[in-house]
Amino acid sequence: MTQSEDAIDLDGLLHEIGQFGLFQVRQYGLMILPIIFNAFFTLSYVFTAGNLNYRCLTPECEDPATEVYDVPWLNGTQVPQNDDHCWRYKFVWNETALPEKCTIAQDEQNSSTLLQCDRFVFETNENTIVRDFNLTCAQNDWKLTLVGTVNNIGQFVALPIAGYFSDRFGRRWVLLISVAGSAIFGLIRSFSTSYAMFVVMEFLDPAIGSTMYTTAFILALELVGPKMRVTGNNIISCAFSFGEALLGLLAMYFRDWRVLLRILYISGLIALPLLYTTAESVRWLLSKNRKKDALTILLRAADLNGKKLSPSVVESFCNKSDDECSAEMENSKPFTQLVREAFATRGLVLRVVNCSFCWLTNTMVYFGLSLNSVSLSGNKYLNFILVSLVELPGFFLMQLILDRFGRKKTLFTTLIGSGLFCIVSVFIAGADVPQLNLALFLLSKLCITMSFGTLYIYTVEIFPTNLRQSLLSTCSMFGRIGSMVAPQTPLLSKFWEPLPMILFGCLGITSGIAILQFPETLNTDLPDTLDEAMAMENKNDSHQATSK
Repeated sequence: MTQSEDAIDLDGLLHEIGQFGLFQVRQYGLMILPIIFNAFFTLSYVFTAGNLNYRCLTPECEDPATEVYDVPWLNGTQVPQNDDHCWRYKFVWNETALPEKCTIAQDEQNSSTLLQCDRFVFETNENTIVRDFNLTCAQNDWKLTLVGTVNNIGQFVALPIAGYFSDRFGRRWVLLISVAGSAIFGLIRSFSTSYAMFVVMEFLDPAIGSTMYTTAFILALELVGPKMRVTGNNIISCAFSFGEALLGLLAMYFRDWRVLLRILYISGLIALPLLYTTAESVRWLLSKNRKKDALTILLRAADLNGKKLSPSVVESFCNKSDDECSAEMENSKPFTQLVREAFATRGLVLRVVNCSFCWLTNTMVYFGLSLNSVSLSGNKYLNFILVSLVELPGFFLMQLILDRFGRKKTLFTTLIGSGLFCIVSVFIAGADVPQLNLALFLLSKLCITMSFGTLYIYTVEIFPTNLRQSLLSTCSMFGRIGSMVAPQTPLLSKFWEPLPMILFGCLGITSGIAILQFPETLNTDLPDTLDEAMAMENKNDSHQATSK
């Protein structure tokens, strides 16, 4: 523990300057932008690489220039039992077969002839990479699903690296680089001339920009007091859901994937000058003994909040000469030494492992349920918007219960609840009660949404400032494994139809039980050092012993 960390109680100072005043409101207003961009950038592939309805062009019976999808002479007979959209019957023009005039050709054995398609007619004017890169037919389906997997691989690779740079060099610059880099690669992707170029840009985009959510989240949460963390967490979570819904709305009106990408990503570049005014994390500055910079930000915060720091507090930031302050900075522990000490602490290692498993569970169940939602009938854009907005009630419930019942109990209950709802849905799957099926789906999604939101704030609270984003990014990296596996879980239904939901249910229940090993962080100060983070368990043990 460094001297500066001993002398300065930032959570106490936040009470003095205001836990959520005008300064924090401005900071959150800025951080909402990269959160919305993150929703745009990480989920745009749902629409840019979306499959389309199409059929084979039948040159014997139709003019290629007209491209009418529904024609009366087909009558659903274009592809018989081999419906991969790439085979058709051979038709002949028959003047006597009014009004259709086209009939299926018969050979000498009175059987129909199948031909492989070379041109297609699409149902709508929507344009995805399926059209531009000719990704039609069943043999190309893997290329579409690969896009989402590549996106998540980019996040998996980048998150721990970006977390390291954020804890080493600062949150603010990492945020700016991630937004700028992601926007540039996204715009380049909109000009892709081949599928290979598109996939490479799809990887580089999240590889640079995947950390914008965690960085913005930490930048916002490290500047509010303990009583306002849940509110701050819910503001960020609601912003992401709003970003998802806005993405669906934009995709509904801009049906060309190139135009959509340019609209989504140009917003990131436009917002950069505004994001440049973001304040650096005071906690991070103090962990690096940059007390003068921290004091400058706190004085500005106090001024905006209509408060004033007491002279004694100002003196505590640097009551030594500049030479002494510089010597103190030189004597502080290097980041690599902090990492070695952290992973030499058995309790912290177990906490990281447990937290990583919880992240994997949350991402797999969350995205797995979201993928199942696309099978709902109706307009796919409207469904996407509604599935995004259905998360909002979960955040409002979190606002009511997190500060009353604590993080551990909330996380345990929501994980167990989500798992049970998934398993119960298996037993009523055969019943003809679609309303009950929908209710169980929404309840499970509601629970996992609350769990995910709680997990974000919980992860921030159980790790020390000088390693917070590195360890959060490590846990989130393992979470990417869940989001990479989630698109493949429908394959399990080929072995046994209820298997995906049973997998989600068992993971939720197991992770819920494992969460009981975490310390409770309700109304606690954010730990700035490894000792403070590990002392949480001792406080919990002491509290349990006293209550017994």
